[in-house]
Amino acid sequence: MGHSVYILQSKENDRYYVGQSKNPERRLEHHNTTSTGFTSRYRPWELAFTQEFPTKEEAVAAEQLIKNWKSRKMIRYVIEGKIQPGRAG
Repeated sequence: MGHSVYILQSKENDRYYVGQSKNPERRLEHHNTTSTGFTSRYRPWELAFTQEFPTKEEAVAAEQLIKNWKSRKMIRYVIEGKIQPGRAG
């Protein structure tokens, strides 16, 4: 199992969160149950997108690419499958 970049969506609060993990489902559970931090303020979160990469370095690079866009429109394009943040192995 490789690493994945993931996008969480809070539909109630119109927010997105981008991260990377070996286990996005476990991270989703953590974001929905933790009592501190950015994600605790905008629950509930849903897993809107995942893309697996062979290495952690590639997943981190894809995460940083998405975060550097600073664009909700681009994040929606990723979720809709119109663009890919990186090349999966």
